[in-house]
Amino acid sequence: MTQDELKRKVAEAAMDYVRNVSVLGVGTGSTVNHLIELLADCRQNLEGAVSSSEGTTARLKKLGIPVLDLNDVGTLDIYVDGADEINAHLQMLKGGGGALTREKIIGAASRKFLCIADETKFVDVLGKFPLPVEVIPMSRSFVARELVKLGGQPQWREHYVTDNGNHILDVHNLAILDPVAMEKTINDIPGVITNGLFALRKADMALLGSQDGIRILQ
Repeated sequence: MTQDELKRKVAEAAMDYVRNVSVLGVGTGSTVNHLIELLADCRQNLEGAVSSSEGTTARLKKLGIPVLDLNDVGTLDIYVDGADEINAHLQMLKGGGGALTREKIIGAASRKFLCIADETKFVDVLGKFPLPVEVIPMSRSFVARELVKLGGQPQWREHYVTDNGNHILDVHNLAILDPVAMEKTINDIPGVITNGLFALRKADMALLGSQDGIRILQ
């Protein structure tokens, strides 16, 4: 099975958890895109969805699924999103697609966070994938210097602006042994909007697509 087929399989498995949800939180990325396609079959049961990115919003609207404002919805029953990395504690590294801030907000506003990914995203230690940090543009160089002090090698994601109008620094070569502490430390740097560690609000459950079937972590 190809990696894309594994993503499709895990999206199909996720449908068991969202089929009867009236308002769904929807993340961003290639695995979630498969889920969005599958939602078309049960959109009559959906009151709407809260979207984590402009790209996801466009996909949902194309299928006729109403996109709702989180301010009007309140607490969501479930949020489904992918991950660039996830460990055995269900802590994640996310934001390769640049939607980390909205993803983190919706995750925090949801009772259940369901992570869907293929098995290649499962790691023992987070940080092999570069850690995205969203920053206010004027703070980019300052934040980069502070990230170097933490042992990372930040690289500006040039010619990219987030949906919130900010910049992203991708931090290479961080071995993140204590994700909670690292998430807090980076978030405390002035100018940082947030970073791609989802450890303070980790996943409640993960579905990982493998050649042997769907692996469930919870």
